[in-house]
Amino acid sequence: MPRFFCPVALQANTSIDLPDALAHHALRVLRLPAGTAITLFDGQGGQYPAVLQAEGRRAWAQLGPQMAIECELQGQLTLVQGIASGDKMDWIIEKAVELGVQTVVPIAAERSVLRLNGPRLEKRLAHWRAIVQSASEQCGRNRLLQVREPAPLASCLPTLNGPVLFAHPDGAQPFAQALQPVTQQLTLMVGPEGGWSNTELDLAQRHGLQPVRFGTRVLRTETAGLAMAAAATALLGW
Repeated sequence: MPRFFCPVALQANTSIDLPDALAHHALRVLRLPAGTAITLFDGQGGQYPAVLQAEGRRAWAQLGPQMAIECELQGQLTLVQGIASGDKMDWIIEKAVELGVQTVVPIAAERSVLRLNGPRLEKRLAHWRAIVQSASEQCGRNRLLQVREPAPLASCLPTLNGPVLFAHPDGAQPFAQALQPVTQQLTLMVGPEGGWSNTELDLAQRHGLQPVRFGTRVLRTETAGLAMAAAATALLGW
């Protein structure tokens, strides 16, 4: 059954006009006929069975009762990701949605190739959030992963809660050992291409973070956070 994110608050057993972008996708891209059974969700939890209706370019949906379906992790998982170049950030965010990550914090690291500011930043944020919506439609999540505005590491570190694992290939502490104090909250920190700078490593250590090693191989930035997220959820039973 086609699933769509609807960026307006939904109410059970009501009729709702579909936003233009959603209507275009359903009618013109997917070519769904009137009377098609669909599922709508607004990102706040739960989903609604609905019936698509259309007349000309206008589309609306008749909603049924709310279905309290959730597929979130049992714990809160945050990925602090050094901004990667090209479409790597797109890949990271899409797969983070599928793996159940709740929040992605892009870091404008010293070795980040991609630099964002002004209109370019706003455009890229909108692009990333559209990826979140699409990935949520595909994987069945009814709550949207939050993508925060990019920030330098210095301003990000004081805002982090719970156990924080600062990934580094030369870290002394093994990943599985570092997970032992974790209960309901975990933050993973991964550098960009080229890794964290010495200045950033010193800064992290001044905030009480010790580098953590994930295996014996050096992983690419678009692999490391996702691999750790998958391993953590398995090892923690989330």
